[in-house]
Amino acid sequence: MAQMNISVTDQLKSWAESRVAEGRYSSTSDYVRDLLRRDQDEEAKRRNLMAEIAIGLASPISNETADDVFERVQARHQG
Repeated sequence: MAQMNISVTDQLKSWAESRVAEGRYSSTSDYVRDLLRRDQDEEAKRRNLMAEIAIGLASPISNETADDVFERVQARHQG
């Protein structure tokens, strides 16, 4: 496992230590690893959303109203 040293304010250090004291994390390193994993997950979600937005923006304009689309989706899921 790689090692990384970081500098944080006393307030952030206290916060991390309080999270460990709550029992959810075994150490401040465990806490930071969890934060990094969550950040990775959020970035993956953001990239996926941006890709879907790009697909939507590249799609042709429809003459359907929002009600038309809603009714079509409802019919597909009911039948």
